[in-house]
Amino acid sequence: MKKTILITGASSGIGAATAQLFLSKNWNVIATMRKPEESNLTGENLLVTKLDVLDVSSIENAVSEGISRFGSIDVLLNNAGYGAYGILESFSREQIIRQFNTNVIGLLDVTKAILPHFRGKKSGIIINISSIGGKMTFPLGTLYHGTKFAVEGISESLSYEVEQFGGKVKIVEPGAIATDFSGRSLDFSNDESMAEYQSIAQKILEGMPEFFKNASPASVVADVIFEAATDGKDQLRYTAGDDARAIIAQRGQVDDATFMAGMKSQFGI
Repeated sequence: MKKTILITGASSGIGAATAQLFLSKNWNVIATMRKPEESNLTGENLLVTKLDVLDVSSIENAVSEGISRFGSIDVLLNNAGYGAYGILESFSREQIIRQFNTNVIGLLDVTKAILPHFRGKKSGIIINISSIGGKMTFPLGTLYHGTKFAVEGISESLSYEVEQFGGKVKIVEPGAIATDFSGRSLDFSNDESMAEYQSIAQKILEGMPEFFKNASPASVVADVIFEAATDGKDQLRYTAGDDARAIIAQRGQVDDATFMAGMKSQFGI
């Protein structure tokens, strides 16, 4: 029987690349996004539908529509998200809440919506897109890294729960990926009246494009997601991209002061 994956944030980047890969592997794909009318995805086994992770009713509708169309869902990919970078003092409380609502609460809401289905069929794989930013931090990423560290903890602990009915949780940790994360999906905040922060803000803005210069294509992450969905292993974490493997390995080998000193020198802070 043909398997089905539900993907959040499938309009572009990693989500769209993953939808295309799973379609090519003869899976049914429920590609969800805030604006389905803007999707360029096509395929016989494809359902494109609206899902906004900030809107619980849209989540429930997308899950039920997917089950109605394909009979069952086998894999959930929690991919929707964006990065809020900048000076913590310069963010409004609304911006802080939106970052955590999108990357953390939204992920929990989507997962909760699909768990009864997985529990009923006594199987199901939840794949959460984290980041190397869930294992280490760049300067000015207080909000973004906070959400990705949260995704790591949520995923690891949830795996104990879903094992009780035969489910699995997987975490995918990409490095720099050539998506619109550094554009549309990156929200940078600064307040130039706060003189103390202007040097670091400028250096991070200038240095980030260098980090993305040799970024891997989104298809690299899609390949790892497919591996996580189909390898049958009890493996929890998967890295995606050569830079991700190198940075995570380095983070595990040195103490905090050494790693952070290296990060500061990289950006000239």
